[in-house]
Amino acid sequence: MSIFARRKDIDMINGPLLSKIFAFSLPIILTNLLQVLYNAADMMVVSLSPEADAVGAIGTTTALTNLIVNVFVGFSIGANVVVARHIGAGERERASRAVHTAIAMSVIFGLASSLIGILISRPVLALMGVSGKLLNLAVLYTRIYFLGVPFVALTNYAAAILRAKGDAQTPLLVLSAAGIFNVLSNLLFVLGFGMSVEGVALATALSNAISAALLLWRLHRDPGECHFSPRRLGIDQKSFLSILHVGLPTGIQSSLFSVSNILIQSSVLRLNDIMCPGVTAFAPVVKGNAASQNLGTFVSTANNAFVQAAITFTSQNIGAKKPRRVLRVLLLCGGLSLVFSILFPLVVFLLRDPLFALYGVKKGTEGSPDRIAYEIAQLRTALVALPFAFAAFMEICSGVAKGLGKAVSSTVITLIGTCALRVAWIYTVFRAFETPLSLYSCYPLTWALTGAVQCVLVLLTIRRAIRRCEKEAM
Repeated sequence: MSIFARRKDIDMINGPLLSKIFAFSLPIILTNLLQVLYNAADMMVVSLSPEADAVGAIGTTTALTNLIVNVFVGFSIGANVVVARHIGAGERERASRAVHTAIAMSVIFGLASSLIGILISRPVLALMGVSGKLLNLAVLYTRIYFLGVPFVALTNYAAAILRAKGDAQTPLLVLSAAGIFNVLSNLLFVLGFGMSVEGVALATALSNAISAALLLWRLHRDPGECHFSPRRLGIDQKSFLSILHVGLPTGIQSSLFSVSNILIQSSVLRLNDIMCPGVTAFAPVVKGNAASQNLGTFVSTANNAFVQAAITFTSQNIGAKKPRRVLRVLLLCGGLSLVFSILFPLVVFLLRDPLFALYGVKKGTEGSPDRIAYEIAQLRTALVALPFAFAAFMEICSGVAKGLGKAVSSTVITLIGTCALRVAWIYTVFRAFETPLSLYSCYPLTWALTGAVQCVLVLLTIRRAIRRCEKEAM
């Protein structure tokens, strides 16, 4: 069946919710896992290259690339909320204007992010404490990656628009095709042409270009309110401001998350200097952290499917003036997310040895650099992946808040409860002990605190929305 074939969209405002949330979330889980496979394939294949620091180099770039990319990812969530709300309210023309505004924004933000990322990559990585050969490899990977960032932006916005109308299958099929291309290209460039980090970065950029082209073509073929026509591409002021209202605080929140993660990455480099002062072959702490971090990304991005469901279902039902269904959306998305975020990390932890080995991280002999890398990967997985249910709860509540139009309040809570507290933790607790345990403990503690406050915000907002609708019905 063609990936451009018309599919039946999910009706989010009528009928039972559980089966529809699951049907909407499952393709996104698979899609998100495929996106993570891009980076995982990079690291797994590059570990086969003769460059010992290649895996660590790619791992050090994650916080920086997320710092830039998450800005327009936040705006794509704004596009999802606005388009979904117009669809729920039956406003076809306003939905169409929002679609074309969102695509135009993705082009502008993608090009700007690409330029900024290329220019700041070396100074920011150096400021993080990356140096020597590791720095040169990380800069090379980052600059090639940022050349493909405009395609990442287009992919995120186009996928957000399709999901806003209930089509989560098309992004899955497109990412499947692009993912196969990415893996084959990685193998060709690294094993066939003898390249290192530059080969996997190039493969990722080309894969993102394919994804963007296929998703835009699918929108062009759409017969409904989400039809994309290049002739209508432009900025509609009202749509732009609506997307900005949700997208700006979300983008700021995501980017400041990355700022705190940059500080954490700098702390990882500091730990490497403390624990491995005489090791020059590669950076064991950096390598172990990178392997665990990449595995953890599988957990977090898969859980993001339920967050996307919470945002989209909430937005459509608020547009349709059905706030009581939003409470059910919160409970169902939260329940599914908690089950998933408990079981999936547990499986990852139990299978940690073969999974770590995919990144070239093995036990080795006691006291060896390989053993240090393994122990760091194991500790980080235990302290960050296993308690991920706290993060899942926090993100579901934040997603519902965005769908309710409380993006600013949700962002402020997250910035204080997570970002600011993590920074304070690093400069106090971590600096006092300077151990892996004192570094990684900040994750579950800040997740739990922020999630509790987000939950209060959402419940109060839903109660107000129900009362408002009851008054309007009288």
